Amino acid sequence: MLKSFLYHNLTEAGCDEAGRGCLAGPVVAAAVILPKNYKHPVLNDSKKLSANQRLELKDEIVDSAIAWNVAFVDNIEIDEINILRASIKAMHLAVEGLKKKPQFLLIDGNRFIPYKEIKYETIVKGDGLYFSIAAASVLAKTFRDEYMEKIHNEYPVYGWNRNKGYPTSFHREALNKYGISPYHRKSFSLFNTQLTINF
Repeated sequence: MLKSFLYHNLTEAGCDEAGRGCLAGPVVAAAVILPKNYKHPVLNDSKKLSANQRLELKDEIVDSAIAWNVAFVDNIEIDEINILRASIKAMHLAVEGLKKKPQFLLIDGNRFIPYKEIKYETIVKGDGLYFSIAAASVLAKTFRDEYMEKIHNEYPVYGWNRNKGYPTSFHREALNKYGISPYHRKSFSLFNTQLTINF
């Protein structure tokens, strides 16, 4: 069972992102403040859940949270500022949009840039340790997946309805065959390249 909080006396928001390793689409972050006594038998790191479980939990989180918000940083800005900065910017935007101001942030991972004066803790694999981070991981993942399914209709050749922009062999082959779309991250290694050694 995951933990309900790090500090009982502070209003904590869990933060996580989805889509950092993708070749296309935005990076999406979520911030979630849950009630202090919140527990759920299924809620966990979104990567450990099925798509159906994530969708069910999305509604549960939205209904149960004291506050929640999701923010997108698109592929164009990812190319301009790099994926790490874009991921942190998405988290900042997610926190900024919360209807209740948190006193402390629980950040999944090991890198963060302070947001205003709010204290924080970075927690490696935090989405498998704290309910609030797990909830943020579910919202970031489900909102991003829905977006990728929507833009799949514009560019169906890449199979984003299945791979969500991740570098699967199908996605790589489609890139080699059709080239890039306006949603691809040009700063990423998009094409399978063979290393050529000249003697």
